[in-house]
Formats: sequence, structure tokens, C-alpha cells
Amino acid sequence: MATGEASGDMLAATLAEAMRAFVPDLELAGIGSERMQAAGFELTTHTRGWASLGPIEALRKIPPLFVNVWRHSFWLRFAPRDLIVLIDFGAYNLRFARALRRIGYRAPILYYFPPGAWYDRAAQAEAVARVTVPLTAFEHQRDFYRSLGLEIAWFGHPLVSLIEPRRSRPPAPARGGTVALLPGSRRGELERHADRLFEDVRLLRARRPNLNAVVGAADDAAEALLRERMDAAGFAAPIVRGARAALDSADVAFVASGTAVLEAALREVPTVALYVISSSQVPIAKRLMRGRRFITLPNILLDRALVPELLQDAATPEALAAAAEELLDAPQAQLAGYRELRDRLGPADALQRCAAFAVALARDAQRV
Repeated sequence: MATGEASGDMLAATLAEAMRAFVPDLELAGIGSERMQAAGFELTTHTRGWASLGPIEALRKIPPLFVNVWRHSFWLRFAPRDLIVLIDFGAYNLRFARALRRIGYRAPILYYFPPGAWYDRAAQAEAVARVTVPLTAFEHQRDFYRSLGLEIAWFGHPLVSLIEPRRSRPPAPARGGTVALLPGSRRGELERHADRLFEDVRLLRARRPNLNAVVGAADDAAEALLRERMDAAGFAAPIVRGARAALDSADVAFVASGTAVLEAALREVPTVALYVISSSQVPIAKRLMRGRRFITLPNILLDRALVPELLQDAATPEALAAAAEELLDAPQAQLAGYRELRDRLGPADALQRCAAFAVALARDAQRV
């Protein structure tokens, strides 16, 4: 399996664990990080530092990633596996798939979470379908591929199988409560989000002096950087590993837009989303977003502003605190929307169906 960032690492680990229900002696190797290693993968490359925010930050990473693509391609060409699974991270993984096919790799390549799920482009979809077997988590991407006459599988979103709603909680105390801070997993996200979230908590404590905070770190590198930022800002709070650990005790959460927003929604935690990129990336982002209303997964799926999105200059500590205060006082509408969202994401056994599909591909390859 090949990933490139923390969310892909989690998806690889959970898919592998589900596949073991069908193949207990499954042998695993891959490009990934700590979560995959803990799930029993032999890591051929560690992806720490791979993820970047936009094409400008990605430029300096292209040469080593290009070398990595071809190193893995030639290795697998002469030592093929029963199945290769690519997970998201299209800038690398689509090139990886093309390189494999170019040098004659014939075994199946499954693209789990193919790129472009939110803003599909026909050329990209055709490129994915040409060299891989795509397996999407989203009905609208399935429908887009099929509108182009392309094959794609869909069984629902695997997080529906993994994340249950929390038990209902009483309202947060008027002078207290717990806020979870999930500033992201990439270095740029942490640098741009962490300090404003620390200030946001200070503002909330002016109105709620007994407010507690907990910070979620995706991995060792993220935790180390967060500790540096907290020390510099004079901000104290426990750091826990992963979104779930931070969310489970929270009355409200601040989450960098991405998979963690969907995790918060499925766990039914009132959430405010934020995202800030560098000024040099803003013109690129505006072109990509032209005609599009939302960036967070729940809002895109439901086509309405269920989760407040505070982006760029709008993501001030004052605005973040105000949005959180509203949710602390009245979370009911957002929580009802979360239940509608779960229904949109497919059946409760989606992960098991995805795993069965992957195992069937591998077994078909063995019979050829």
C-alpha cells in the first residue's frame, strides 16, 4: 500500500486490518508512517514530511519523490505482489501507477480513495481508470466516473464502519466545558493554525474561565512541533495522539479542514472548521474554488453550511471563538445534520465490503 499523509496512513492500516479477516496471514509492505507500521506493515519508505500545502510548497519535494516512484516501480516489476493499493495522495500515487504500467507491471493496482473526490476532472478520472481499479468512498464520485463510461467501485465510506456516535452528553457548563484543538497534520497547517487556536482558547476563557483544552497530534513530528509552539506561546494543554482521543471528551472542536472534520461529524462533536494557506497560494486556491461553495466534507456532501468554515483572513481568534460559543450554547441543529450525513455515507459494513473487494482482486490475480 502507498500513502502520503496521516489520513492515508490511517486508511491503509484499517483496510489491512479488515483484510486480515479474510486472509489471516496477510503479508504487508508499504509507503507510509507510524500507523501502518503499528498495523504490521514493513515500511519501504517513511512518508514523514511528504505532505505539502499546495503546488508551491510541493516543488522542492518533487525530485526525491520522482526517484522514489521509479525505485519502487522497478522493485515491484521484478518482485510483483498480489495486489498494490494506492491511497489518495494523487500527486505521487497516480504517477506511481503510470510508472508501473509503463515498465510492464501487470498485477492489479487498486486505487482506494482516488484523487479528485470533490472537484473531479474528466481527464484525471480517465487517467486513474486507465491504469488502476478505482474504489471510491463517495457516491458522487462514483456517479461522475460512470457518467464518463468509466468503471469504479463503491461500497460506502469506511469511517462509517469505524466511528460510532458518542453517547449523548449534557450541555457544557456555562463557565466551562472542553475544547479540542486539531490544527492538522502537515507542518504548514500546524504553523498557520496552532497559534491562532491558542489565542482563540484564551478568548473563550475570558467568558468561560473553567474551560479546558486538549490538543490532538497526528504523529511524533506533529507532537514535537506543537510542543514548540505551545512553549513559545505560553499555552498549556495536554497533547493526545490522534483525532479520536482529542474529540471524545470535547464539547466543541476546532478542526483543520480535512478527514478529521468527517471524523468529528461521525463522532457527533460540535465542530468549527478552519484553514489558512500562505499568501502566495491564495490565487491558486481561488482558481480551484471558483464556483464552489464549501471545502469541508460534511458541507460538500450535504450542500449546505452545516459546519462553520472560517478560511484565511476570516479565521481570526475572535471569529473562531464566536462560532464555538454559538455551538456550545446550541449544538442541536449541527448534531441533527450529522445524523443525516451518516446516512449519506453508505452502509455500516462499508469497510468490510471494501476489504472483501480488495482480497477478491488479489485472489483473481493469483488464479491468472
